[in-house]
Amino acid sequence: MEHESVLLNELLHNFENCHLGCFVDATLGAGGHSEAFLKSHPEITRLIGIDQDPVAREIAQERLAPWKDRVEIIAGNFSDLEIHLKKLNIKSIDGIIFDLGVSSMQLDRAEKGFSFMREGPLDMRMDPTAPLTAAEIVNTWSEGDLGRIFRDYGEEKHWRRAAWAIIRARQQKPIMTTLELADILKQSLPFSKKGFNPATLVFQALRICVNQELQVIEHVLPIAINYLAPHGRIGVISFHSLEDRIVKDIMRFAADDKESTSGLSGLFIDKEPQVKLISRKPIEASEEEVKRNSRSRSAKLRVAEKC
Repeated sequence: MEHESVLLNELLHNFENCHLGCFVDATLGAGGHSEAFLKSHPEITRLIGIDQDPVAREIAQERLAPWKDRVEIIAGNFSDLEIHLKKLNIKSIDGIIFDLGVSSMQLDRAEKGFSFMREGPLDMRMDPTAPLTAAEIVNTWSEGDLGRIFRDYGEEKHWRRAAWAIIRARQQKPIMTTLELADILKQSLPFSKKGFNPATLVFQALRICVNQELQVIEHVLPIAINYLAPHGRIGVISFHSLEDRIVKDIMRFAADDKESTSGLSGLFIDKEPQVKLISRKPIEASEEEVKRNSRSRSAKLRVAEKC
């Protein structure tokens, strides 16, 4: 199955006047975004693609084979961006993109355990070598800790009820598959007014927790901005409000000429802006793209340029 790269045209449009000598695709996936950039920016002499999923890297390697002399695919997490760039002796980059969250390719692979629509193990690790799985969280964490992640990472209004339902169910037997958990939640939580499956936000929360997604974003985006050469650009696609809020706050802070001095009665000190915002409001998918690819409905793109 061909997987469509989300917000591809919008991403290309916001980089079209940039000279991209050294370019980083921090979330390579199947290589769709990278392929499009290589086609539209023949000046790219070095493209670094990072992904922790071995299946995705294999697909991307085949897809990007026509440019193999210019492409380097790195096995790893984008949280280690600085380590990867130092190993490659890269001092600065002309552009970098992030496509956050879980890819449609991973959602469609039942063995990854991301989807409540397919039978699979409660895994949810993007990196198959990572130690923590969703099954461990669901079956061993306390009711309080479960509720906390459902509230904070899933923004689930019925977080207490979800945690209690899981505790009650696992007392009978361990919860080991995606459909077992989805069924427990379906019986315990109401469908939303928009018709979303009751498992949606709990599964989101578990995935974010397993992969430490929000902490990784907070850590890596300032590093990416620091590595940008003058007039280099960063584009970040997020898929839910928690991610977008972090991206917005980091970019706005980097673009601001003032910094709050916490605890000093609201005083601010001057600072040099690192970037200018290309998109003050998030760029969203067109109606045509949403019709073609329903997963693009929640996607938001923010772009900034190094001063």
